[in-house]
Amino acid sequence: MLDLILPLECGGCGAPSTKWCDACANTLNVHTDEPHLVTPRIDPGVPVFALGRYVGPRRQAIVALKEHGRRDLVAPFARALALGIHHLETWGILDTPFTIVPAPTRALAARRRGGDPVLRIANEATRQNHNIAVVRALKTRAMVRDSVGLTVADRERNLAGRIALAKRVTGDVLLVDDIVTTGATAREAVRTLREFGVNVTGVLALAHA
Repeated sequence: MLDLILPLECGGCGAPSTKWCDACANTLNVHTDEPHLVTPRIDPGVPVFALGRYVGPRRQAIVALKEHGRRDLVAPFARALALGIHHLETWGILDTPFTIVPAPTRALAARRRGGDPVLRIANEATRQNHNIAVVRALKTRAMVRDSVGLTVADRERNLAGRIALAKRVTGDVLLVDDIVTTGATAREAVRTLREFGVNVTGVLALAHA
């Protein structure tokens, strides 16, 4: 009866009567060799890692979370992020304590989405780990356009000089983003943090396109 009033569907594949089916949950499993090192077209100057490709259920779930208010999908992405971070620590790429800085999002987009989903995921992923802080240290300036449909060169021009420090952060930093496409956002974010003496150890994304 409840499904008739408030229909449930999987955030990854649209299967009825479930918010997140087992098959889609399996696509977010983090294997022992993940996250993988990726090479975006624009080099941010630090290693870039991704938990998977921006395809299939992972892509649909990210879109549902960002554009359709599916906050119930924060939990599965947070579990994947936490395990990915654990692997990077095990491999010696990250050393606690460190700070996670979510990649900045446009203020208008954040308001439309009811907040920053990457910030929510990072907070949930580190909730029980007191050696990792999460700080919303970056913001975008006015006049930054939505990057969808922009060429690589346009993305660079769109962000050049338009990511600013919103809050001071010290020590080692891991930049976390939902999707790495061209690498333009990562490069400008890393550049901004380094201007203020921050040591950015790498970028970790939920997906890469």
